[in-house]
Amino acid sequence: MGSSRFASGQSGSGKETFEKRCGGCHALERDKKGPRLRGVYDRVAGSVESFQYSEALKKSKITWTDEALEKWLTDTEKLVPGNDMTFHVEKAAERADIIAYLRENSGK
Repeated sequence: MGSSRFASGQSGSGKETFEKRCGGCHALERDKKGPRLRGVYDRVAGSVESFQYSEALKKSKITWTDEALEKWLTDTEKLVPGNDMTFHVEKAAERADIIAYLRENSGK
């Protein structure tokens, strides 16, 4: 499991938050405007073969952990300049819930 700093995240409320905040562009099982996210936890960024990522994200070599997802959801451009995702989640509690939900749906 990830860092205890993220242990406060609730995957139950994370599902609702994910659907509200992320669902317009992402789904767990299929690519939409963004790549499918089931199994994203511990996956290398830019590695879903069916999705066309920005060159910046493909070259980032980031592995999606609690810490990386926290940084990504806080400020995508700061973490990976030149990426195609301009969205961010302002509230730390919402980020923690989304991360818990993604971790759970990655079998972690």
